[in-house]
Amino acid sequence: MIVYDLHCTRGHVFEEWFTNADDYERQAAAHDLVCPECGDNTVARGLSAPRVNAGATAPSETPCGLPACGTGGCQIMGGN
Repeated sequence: MIVYDLHCTRGHVFEEWFTNADDYERQAAAHDLVCPECGDNTVARGLSAPRVNAGATAPSETPCGLPACGTGGCQIMGGN
């Protein structure tokens, strides 16, 4: 899945999720994308930072996440 920031001709900005870039292109060309605020179906893709859902990661066991924290050697946490 990929999320894009979209904007309509009236300046409203919103996000939509797509299975891939081709899915976005197909829907945009067919004017199937609709602004949720005003109903405008002339929508373009804006600049978007990439977001990848790589799954959940386990929380860090140590305050800063570095192995030295767990052994008392972390200089940030006052260790040696």
